[in-house]
Amino acid sequence: MGKGRLEAFSDGVIAILITIMVLEMKVPHGHALEALLPVLPVFLSYVLSFIYLGIYWNNHHHMLHTVERVSGPMLWANLHLLFWLSLIPFATGWMGENHFTPVPTALYGLVLFMAALAYNLLEWMIIRAQGQESVLRRAVAGQAWKEKVSVVCYLAGIIGAFWLPALSLGLYVLVALLWLIPDRRIERTLQEG
Repeated sequence: MGKGRLEAFSDGVIAILITIMVLEMKVPHGHALEALLPVLPVFLSYVLSFIYLGIYWNNHHHMLHTVERVSGPMLWANLHLLFWLSLIPFATGWMGENHFTPVPTALYGLVLFMAALAYNLLEWMIIRAQGQESVLRRAVAGQAWKEKVSVVCYLAGIIGAFWLPALSLGLYVLVALLWLIPDRRIERTLQEG
């Protein structure tokens, strides 16, 4: 099976998730700038989640460039990733509406953590299907510091949310900043041939 359908479906789901998030934002009543203050946490949550979905879309796109054939386990691993990404609008809305209180902030971190694990599972399934000499395997072999830092930050953010939600948010922002530049390992490996 070719990868076109997998790419198109994944792109469509991510586009819908972004649309759902923006539609969930309510227009404030009033025409003064002060009317925006009550919705500021919702807007900031939206911006962070938009960036996360953009990061996943970008890295997913690069990763699928390495795929030659799609297997059944890859399809299920991709759906698993999309499941966790589909919870981002809910977690975003709950966290923003409740002004970054502990439980919603911890749930947001849990969703990010599970999405990261699901992405790594998809990566592993692609390598398994393409073989140990595949482009993706060569690209991701060795250095994985961003992945490790991300997991530690997510776990610290989940636990820390119960004591200091602002620190958790800072950790989630830090991880987003780490991944704003797509994973260059895949691009380099593709260019090397």
